[in-house]
Amino acid sequence: MNEVVEIKVLEDYQIWLKFQDDEEKVINIRPYIGKGIAEELLDPDKFKSVFIEPGGGIAWSNGYDFCPNFLKELTGVETQVS
Repeated sequence: MNEVVEIKVLEDYQIWLKFQDDEEKVINIRPYIGKGIAEELLDPDKFKSVFIEPGGGIAWSNGYDFCPNFLKELTGVETQVS
């Protein structure tokens, strides 16, 4: 199973992720926020409150979250980090 083990919030709604298999990615979260419960995450301070949830995904206190499998398989919006 994929699990995020470390995160760092970057500029412009991007998050650096490290997975349990040592793969690292920078994910642009901006395309996924701005509507519904995710609208409040446009506030940079609220966006920065992201945390790793017990299942290995990422989440915010308002309940918005991303499954680790979804994050692991994202293509086209992330930049691979060596």
